[in-house]
Amino acid sequence: MHKYRLTFTHRETTADNQQIMDKTLQREINLARNIQTQLLNGKTPTFEGGEVTGSSLPARLIGGDYYDFYPLVNGKIRIVVGDVMGKGIPAAMLMILTRGAFRSAAESTNGPAETLTAMNQALYEDLRTLKSFVTLICADYDPKTGVFTYANAGHHLPLYINGRDKMVEELPKVNGIMIGGLPNQVYKEISIQLNEQDIVFFYTDGIVEAQNKDGEQYKLERLIQTLLENHEKSVSEIEKSVMDSIRQFTQGVPQKDDITMVILKVSKQKPDISSLNSPVISEREG
Repeated sequence: MHKYRLTFTHRETTADNQQIMDKTLQREINLARNIQTQLLNGKTPTFEGGEVTGSSLPARLIGGDYYDFYPLVNGKIRIVVGDVMGKGIPAAMLMILTRGAFRSAAESTNGPAETLTAMNQALYEDLRTLKSFVTLICADYDPKTGVFTYANAGHHLPLYINGRDKMVEELPKVNGIMIGGLPNQVYKEISIQLNEQDIVFFYTDGIVEAQNKDGEQYKLERLIQTLLENHEKSVSEIEKSVMDSIRQFTQGVPQKDDITMVILKVSKQKPDISSLNSPVISEREG
């Protein structure tokens, strides 16, 4: 009897310790989620002649997708959207690392191509050690001229909605290997002219690969249709329309991947924009 009582007490203590550890871990995960949410939901820049918004819905408590805005001293808005390989806490840690590299590079580089080049230099060794990588699309928008300049590191090119022709298409291609893929990469950038009511829609895999109960994917075609049906709305309303469309399609099927989007929309016509007919302005390395 005495022996049984000792064994019972030991088991009870072990269970109590496990419960305390579980609660501590849960608190730390919630804290990490709050930190990530605050970083992702930072101040959204405002500017004359347009608007921008971003959102990210993680598949788990913590996600690996990343978007950020950085207002430059010359009046341009630098935008980045990325997808870290993996999910959960490891991906979230790499996301924070990526954010730090972007913020540092954004302060000291002249354009998106230079930014990605600097980020790859800063992150390559760490990402190789961790056997991971990050896909990124980085862009500068100049509200004064309507010029949109972008560089790509293995990510989906954004969709471009022509406000005049009511057509959705991918932007002109600019190739670049993912961050952490190879050392000493030099990225290229392309500039295009945006006009009144034009929209640029950045996104990650979680949108087009969202699945319904039959295992069918949401796909790019459905996203394009949703954007065409809602392109006249504000960026926040377009964002809501896309999320509503995804939820209606998936019908409660658990999310498998993070869902992230950034929407840039030009709202006012600039006098010097209307005279430019060709969308592609230039391509250069950085």
